[in-house]
Order: sequence, then C-alpha cells, then structure tokens
Amino acid sequence: MEPLETRELVHFLAVAEELHFGRAAERLGIAQPALSRTIARLERRIGVKLFERTTRQVTLTPAGAVFVERSREVLAALDRAVAGAREAERRQPLVVAVRPGSGPGVLAELFRSYGTRPDSSPTEVVFTYDEAKTVKDGEADIALMCRNAGINDMDSLDISPEHAVALLPVAHPLAGRNRVFTSELTALDAYVSELPTESLDAIVDRVAMGRLVVVVGESVRDRLGHAVVAVPVADFPVTMLALAWQPGRVHPGLEGFLTMARNGSWTIRVA
Repeated sequence: MEPLETRELVHFLAVAEELHFGRAAERLGIAQPALSRTIARLERRIGVKLFERTTRQVTLTPAGAVFVERSREVLAALDRAVAGAREAERRQPLVVAVRPGSGPGVLAELFRSYGTRPDSSPTEVVFTYDEAKTVKDGEADIALMCRNAGINDMDSLDISPEHAVALLPVAHPLAGRNRVFTSELTALDAYVSELPTESLDAIVDRVAMGRLVVVVGESVRDRLGHAVVAVPVADFPVTMLALAWQPGRVHPGLEGFLTMARNGSWTIRVA
C-alpha cells in the first residue's frame, strides 16, 4: 500500500466528526464530490470500509471507529514533530557582534528586553574589531556598531547616539577639564587617532601608564577604574550606535529582536 497522505486523514476525520459529507465538505472548503472520492479511495487503499452510508445517514463502521483514534494520534504526533522542529530552530543562539567596550549598557538593555519576549532565542556575543565583516561572513547574525563604520551595504536600525570622550591618565593636565578639543589631543605625543585593536582593559592600562591617549565612546566610563578619566571632546562628532545586519539574513529570532529594538527607547547610561 502506498503511504497515506495527511490530507486524507484530515478529510476522513472531518467526515467522522460531522457524520455528514455535505457539512464536512463545507468545513474543509472543498466540493462534496471531491470529498466522497477521497474517502472512497482511502477505503480502497487500506482495504476496509470506514463508513456505512445510506440516503439518510452516515455512520462509522467498527473499523472506522478504530481508524479515527489512530488517525488523531498520527496527526497529533505530526503536530508535535513540527512544533519540536520549530522550537529547535528557535533555540539557535542569536549572535551579536560588537566591538569591545562599545555600548555595553545599551547591549545589556537590548538583551534584557529581548529576553522577556516569549518568542526570544538565546543570545551570544562575539567581540570583534570588524563587526561588519563578522556579520557578512556569517559568524554573527547582527552587529551593534557605529553608523560610520562601513554599514552602507547592510540593513540597519539606529539605536542611540554616543558622545566622544578622551581617555586620559588621572594626573594628566587635561584630566580635570570639563571638555577638551581635538587640537589639544593631537598635540599630545601619546595621542592616536585610531582605536587600537586590543581589549578595552589593555587600552585602559596603557592610558593609565601615560602611554596612550585615545577617543572612545562615552559608554566606557563605568569600566575605567580610578587611574583613568574620560573627558568630553567638544568638537568631536557624535556617533550613532546602530544595529546592522545582512539583507535577507534568516534567523528565527532576528525579526523579534529587531521588533523589540524598534519599539524600545535605548539610552547610553554612564557612571
């Protein structure tokens, strides 16, 4: 016997529950003759009569009654299989790429809010100095990054503005100022215009030793310790933290994460 189709079981159960071909056909949204042919073909294939039909009524045969229970079990098992597969896919971690020390407070808020959604996936973080490439290479599903960091060919969503601060040793002559200017920083021997590709802890240590002065986002303030201060840079452009992802990227949790991000209000909190 050829394998039965789930459609045949669904049609059979509709007739078994309605005990009327017309009502069953209407419930299924098909023509009654087509339903009658499906049931007749099903009976021929399994080799037993499932219904007694008269001009006045339709009743289940003993074989039909057994087939009702087994058909329900089969369809319920199929539903469980589908639900299990969907749950397994949903439990794949949503991987977010982020530069070390970039918007840690915002990312924590995003994760906390996303975790309250019933359809949320687990989340993981990949720290990288090339967020866009990490997403494009498939190592992450989405990135939290500065808008000016090469996301022109990616889909993006603005999250929060971030002001620039200069990291200076606590004993530096500029450390006690309310603000500094770029021209003052560039005159310093220890100043570098590009953030070194090393951990934030290493950067802070080098600043504390007087070996480095660098401009970073204000969200790092609460990770500086007592030997380094962050002074606002008055003439440095404000950057925009954004979520960026590849067009057409498919992940079961991505759309929910983006929906949550669009509907929320995210602010960089600093100490």
